[in-house]
Amino acid sequence: MTSILRFLPTLVFVWVMLCWFAFAGSFVWRRKPPSPPDQKRNRGSLVGLALQGLSYAIVWSVHREFLTPIISGSSLREALSVVGSVIAMVVAAASVWLVIAAVKTLGKEWSLTARLVEGHKLATSGPYAYVRHPIYTAMLGMLTATGLAISRWQSLVAALVVFMLGTIIRLRSEEKLLREAFGEEFEVYAQRVAALVPGLY
Repeated sequence: MTSILRFLPTLVFVWVMLCWFAFAGSFVWRRKPPSPPDQKRNRGSLVGLALQGLSYAIVWSVHREFLTPIISGSSLREALSVVGSVIAMVVAAASVWLVIAAVKTLGKEWSLTARLVEGHKLATSGPYAYVRHPIYTAMLGMLTATGLAISRWQSLVAALVVFMLGTIIRLRSEEKLLREAFGEEFEVYAQRVAALVPGLY
């Protein structure tokens, strides 16, 4: 177990970093269809975006000693560290898949801030059939995976709180526009599909 624990933090770190490159690449290298003009935009979501950015700064800057397990000491703690490492790798890979699928589904309607474009359609297929905001779910997954890979558990908890505050602001901003545009269609969809994590929120 000790030899595994020595190697595992390095493996997790490398895996999560590769997933970060793929995650960022899904936005940078995506095929960009012509973007129609904005019909309506809500810049209030920028506050939420700033808080989400702050949450990532917390996990990256308040970290444990490089390439060490998140929990060390007793055999129980070592076992928990192995479980945390496996969760980090699985969640990072799932987050990359989710964000790629979500960006592809949105196409020309994807935007950094809350907006509606001319001819905007309510996305309810692909990952949007399971959560209303799969890109934020993927961002939450990458935050969690990064925290498990490099952070102290206290900083991960703090980062998750800040991230959720920012995400709630962005969700409300975006869903206000969607309610105005789609009315009953969006309400039915929102009652059927979770916002971020099925069964939780």
